[in-house]
Amino acid sequence: MRIVRTAAGLPRDGEIGLVPTMGAFHEGHLSLFRASRAENDLVVVSLFVNPAQFGPGEDLDRYPRDEDRDARLAEQEGVDILYVPEAGEIYPPGFQTWVEVEELGSILEGEHRPGHLRGVATVCLKLFNLVRPARAYFGQKDAQQAAVVKRMVDDLAVPVEIRVCPTVRDEDGLALSSRNAYLSAEEREQALQLPLALQAKDRPLLDGLEVDYFEEANFEPRVLAAAVRVGGTRLIDNVVLEGEDR
Repeated sequence: MRIVRTAAGLPRDGEIGLVPTMGAFHEGHLSLFRASRAENDLVVVSLFVNPAQFGPGEDLDRYPRDEDRDARLAEQEGVDILYVPEAGEIYPPGFQTWVEVEELGSILEGEHRPGHLRGVATVCLKLFNLVRPARAYFGQKDAQQAAVVKRMVDDLAVPVEIRVCPTVRDEDGLALSSRNAYLSAEEREQALQLPLALQAKDRPLLDGLEVDYFEEANFEPRVLAAAVRVGGTRLIDNVVLEGEDR
């Protein structure tokens, strides 16, 4: 595996599968690496903690970072290129162009984290243009993010196929997230209310937690999505409702 820090070092031959990430890899990321490995000649994983998708007072400064560990895990999964750009490569001096997916980007996460999905859409389009993948891989846990990227790709005729892979969960049912590392043992027990409430489709099971939303969303597939705060940690999750009666 090669670590590349500028787009000049990215491959230009063969079908490329891209997995955009912010690092702090866990089994959810690794499942995306494997999906990409199975379908492409080359696997490129981007590692960029995107400042544009963090709002004021959010956890940009303390977001988990361990490039050496991430590189070891990526290499073990057969990743060909770990692309680790500096912020100046993604947002050069004078940068002023943003991608706004108006309707999908204004609800749920868009309502509670203004600018977040604009940052996601913009960085993904930039990565697609730099890496030029045939396919890009996202996790179902971030259902709205995947929906926004799919809408952007369709609307702007971006030549990349978006693959969405199933949410990976710990044995206790909690969806894997880099932010789970913030949880104390007691907070983790409280966080288990989130997957339980979603599976039961029962919002009162979240009583005692600060709830940003617990709503159905037609993201193709339709999901029941929720965001809660456990202590100082904000967690999101969803369950797919496709095929169920409304």
